[in-house]
Amino acid sequence: MGISNLDPGAHELRPWNAGSLVGAKRPLKPRDVWAIRFFLDEHRRMRDRALFDLAIDSKLRGCDVIKLKIGDVVSGGSIRNRATVVQQKTKRPVQFELMADCRKSLLAWLERRGGSLDDFVFPSRVNRAGHLSTRQYARLVDEWVSAVGLNTREFGTHSLRRTKASLIYKATGNLRAVQILLGHSKIENTIRYLGVDIDDALTLAERTEI
Repeated sequence: MGISNLDPGAHELRPWNAGSLVGAKRPLKPRDVWAIRFFLDEHRRMRDRALFDLAIDSKLRGCDVIKLKIGDVVSGGSIRNRATVVQQKTKRPVQFELMADCRKSLLAWLERRGGSLDDFVFPSRVNRAGHLSTRQYARLVDEWVSAVGLNTREFGTHSLRRTKASLIYKATGNLRAVQILLGHSKIENTIRYLGVDIDDALTLAERTEI
């Protein structure tokens, strides 16, 4: 059953997204990243700290972060400096770096978590053989950003994917590098993803003198 656009009642229906912010979620600022890290450390949430650091460094989509296995980030008993995974959405491999803070938090978590190389880094609470769900991951991100005073309607799991990419772009202006790091097949996707506009282009141009 539906309702006709000509019916008076049709004009009283609220859109599904009324009052909601839609579109790309904002990346975190460096001070927000460190505020969340401080919150997680203060509450001794080792798993969440490792998850947060890995999401920031990997620049992966949430569906790929939660499916990472121990063998993806560990080699020879040590946390890798670089890792490669195949993205679920594109079926294309992408490489990412694991910085010192991320390696430290991952090592602390995995020493407590245990498991084999074939186990997921972040197991499900319901089924230990499974991985953390995307819904639970989203709930955790909402909790983190809310804890440091950010609006959960403006930030989400994609904010973590965008954070480092946006900082790299602002520092270098190198879209091709960001495209590779995000695993985008087309640079147009990277331009839309970063929200690059004429002001960005002019800012980069103003930095260059001849």
